[in-house]
Amino acid sequence: MKKLIIFLFCISLFSCKEKTTLPDPLQAGWEGESVCEIVHEDKEVRVLKCTFAPGVGHEKHEHQPHFGYTLKGGTFKITDANGTKTINVKAGTSWSKDTVTQHEVLNVGDSTSVYLIVEYK
Repeated sequence: MKKLIIFLFCISLFSCKEKTTLPDPLQAGWEGESVCEIVHEDKEVRVLKCTFAPGVGHEKHEHQPHFGYTLKGGTFKITDANGTKTINVKAGTSWSKDTVTQHEVLNVGDSTSVYLIVEYK
């Protein structure tokens, strides 16, 4: 019995996901205000619509594997593990990540930008 308990304990150590204190994209906002809303959710996916007016960003947060699509583009300053860069994102741009990612963004352009984020559960 003692060996079984030790075995189960060891398995639990290696099977647990790393815990984070960062919010997910829905929880994260900007200066206390939400920037994302749920447009669809079921047992397999959650779809968020995130809107960033000029000067509005998304505090540092974490994404599970996801797909993103730009409805309305803009210019963003993005800070992640690789540093900070400014990019111009055009409407119709899409991307996907198959790993957990973390970043903070700020709309440094002069127009409102809108994105859809599809998160896999």
